[in-house]
Formats: sequence, structure tokens, C-alpha cells
Amino acid sequence: MSKVAIAADSNSGITKHTAKKMGVSILPMTFFVNDKQYYEEVDLSQKDFYKIIANSKAAVATSQPSPEELSEFWRNLLKNYDEVVYIPMSSGLSSSCTTASIIAKDFGGRVHVVNNQRISVTQYQSVADAVNMAKNGFSGKKIKEKLEKDKLESSIYIMVNDLKYLKKGGRVTTAGALIANVMNLKPVLQIQGDKLDAYAKCRGIKSAKETLLKAMHNDFDGRFKEYVENQKMSLLYSYSDMSSAEAEQWRKEIEKSFPGFKVKGAPLSLSIGCHIGPGSLAIACSKITE
Repeated sequence: MSKVAIAADSNSGITKHTAKKMGVSILPMTFFVNDKQYYEEVDLSQKDFYKIIANSKAAVATSQPSPEELSEFWRNLLKNYDEVVYIPMSSGLSSSCTTASIIAKDFGGRVHVVNNQRISVTQYQSVADAVNMAKNGFSGKKIKEKLEKDKLESSIYIMVNDLKYLKKGGRVTTAGALIANVMNLKPVLQIQGDKLDAYAKCRGIKSAKETLLKAMHNDFDGRFKEYVENQKMSLLYSYSDMSSAEAEQWRKEIEKSFPGFKVKGAPLSLSIGCHIGPGSLAIACSKITE
């Protein structure tokens, strides 16, 4: 039986501590702050990152891992494993997946890059599913096939707390951001497959939370009803730069709205936080792949 390593990038939100418990390897994403290079969770913590982006003069840019970094990452894993299953962020949101797929061709079929349109906690769920499949004896090729077969079976809804970060990225105008903040509007975005789109505009956090919960109920009662009934759907949450008490409160609100579900969560990765800023909340779901 082939010994399969499961790996992902830090867009999954999987921390070094959690990765060790799961038995997976995480490649940290690269950031440039005023042209100085940093790596997520290596020399750039969540706390420090949000302090940096709060400074309007700080020039912050995300970057995908270099081909050399990625190749070295895989080569080190292949010293102890027969195969690597690598689960990067969605190809629709970054070119890193496409780049990884090209580089993998140099590894003689031993590296399997999964393009299953996931990011953040849905990507996290895919990593957990891959770990379970590897334990059950599936080959790297089979794990990739199964994950990609379910690539559209997930959903994410995100409340943006402050539009100034979307304004920085050119996604809204300065006037639009100012008006929205004055009116206490909280946009809700959605990620379906490989697309990030607007979903709703809400007045205040309470209304935004209600919208997030309703959107997920609609998915559970509609497109994912069969998976929910067969207990094949995970319910997830995420957040950016908030206290553990605030994050726990959001988890409890979700569990109250969805009784019987064990809700799992993790902070939003910095590549998302860079664009939406602190104080954001998300709810997500992902089909459990077996």
C-alpha cells in the first residue's frame, strides 16, 4: 500500500499546531509588506498582520509560493512518503493551483495537485477528508479524483465589517465605502465554486448574521438537502481578527440555528483577511468526501 502525504497551503487556515495534530504539512503563503517578504504563521502572525493593514500607509501584497519553494516542499515530503496529495486554494481565486499542477509534472506522477475549488474552512475540510481517505488505504490518485468529483459541493458566505479594505483593493469606490460605513452597511459576499460575488447588503451586524444563517439554511434545504439528510455535510464557520469570546459567540449562534450539527471553525487565512479586514464573519459548508 502506498504511503501518502497530505499537504495544503496556509489559505486553508490550518495552523502549525493543528497541522501537527492532523498529521499534515502546510506550505505558508508569502506576503510583502512595504516590499519586505514575510511568511504566514512563520514570521507573520494574525495579530501582527491586522496591525499592519490597519495602517493606511502600509503597502501589503499577497504572493503565491515560488516554484522553487513548492518543489523543495514536495521533495522533502517524498523522502518519507511514496506520494503527495497537495490541496491548494481554489484555481478561480489564485493562479497558485495552476502553477502547482504544472510543476507536479516534473515529479513522475508522485505529486497529485487537487483542484477542487476550495478555500479557508472548506479547504480545511478537504484536507481532513484526504487524511481519512489516506488512512483507509486510498492512493493519491484516487484521493484527488474523489475530492475533485465533489468540487462544487461547498458554499461560503462572508460578512465584511469594514469596506475600507475592499476599497484598498479597488473593489469598491472611496465614496461607496464611506457611504456604506456611515450607514452601517455590512455587505455579505458568497463563494460558490471558483467565484466570489456579492450576495446581500445588510444594516448592522445583527442583520448580517441573520442573512448568513438564512443563506445557509436555504442551501441545506435546497441544493445540499440529500447530503444533509445522509449526514454527509459539514457545517463550518470562520472569522477575522476578533476575540475568542466573539468567535465562540458566533459558533453558538450557528449551533442554535442548526441543532444537531457539530460546528467546526478556524480563523480566516491572511490572504482573505488582507482584502476584507478585521471583524468579518463567515459561515460555510462542505460535503464530506469519503
